[in-house]
Amino acid sequence: MIDTELDALVRDAEFVASHCPELVAGQPDTFPHPTTAEEAEELATTARGLLGLSPEQPAHELSRLVSGIGLLVFSEDLGEGADAGTVLLTKGGVALINGHWRVGRRRLATAHELGHFLVADEFSLDWRVAATETSGVEARLDRFARAVLMPRGDLQVRWQEWLAMPDENWRDAVVRAASHYETDMATLARRLFEIDLVDRSRADDVRRVQTKQADIVEKNLVVRDELAPVTLPRTFEQAVLKLFRREVITADRALGILRGTFTESSLPILSPAPEAEIWEVTS
Repeated sequence: MIDTELDALVRDAEFVASHCPELVAGQPDTFPHPTTAEEAEELATTARGLLGLSPEQPAHELSRLVSGIGLLVFSEDLGEGADAGTVLLTKGGVALINGHWRVGRRRLATAHELGHFLVADEFSLDWRVAATETSGVEARLDRFARAVLMPRGDLQVRWQEWLAMPDENWRDAVVRAASHYETDMATLARRLFEIDLVDRSRADDVRRVQTKQADIVEKNLVVRDELAPVTLPRTFEQAVLKLFRREVITADRALGILRGTFTESSLPILSPAPEAEIWEVTS
């Protein structure tokens, strides 16, 4: 299912970009595939720089940030299928995230697809990002994705600060970290373990933590739901509306490309044609 929908998105994106070239910023220089964990970390640092993030800044609104370097990220509920897929365009790329999964998994998949984009993999289909301990290119791109979301130096400093907060314990630190970086507990546990902030036993404990409503209220946490389905890149939506205003596409075509996120009444009201043009057509 995901490959069929991804193919449709690619066709729509190419059509829109052909009329609005400014839609896609273009792809950065291609980077080599990371061959070690440290190379994955280095690529993540480079990627964060391309996205305009400082070393200590969480990657909030990651899907918006990546559009600035040419990767258009869409989200649709595809059921219990693949996590994500990416296709390179002549200029830029399209990624489809399975919105069926929870927000932390969606964001991890987005960061993983960013990795495929930066190393210029023409097509990728990821059935389960970071599902198991694996080796090879996908494992290193998983490491890259975690480092994009949770930069090592920043997490090391903040983790110690959270652990030292009065009247709180390690579980509170976990909840604060997951909220701050907008990640799921399994991804956080793996990141803490791989940068030597917890041992394997504690990492297993981290995976079992669940953020409660009381945590959100007492710690004044901000709850975000990035890439909840259906989500389209804002720049893509703007380009489609521009084509509709120019009457390059009909209302039905615009609604189809916008995938049900608009109704006909929510489209712009087009200005009536000048009287001279009407007479020219009817005479």
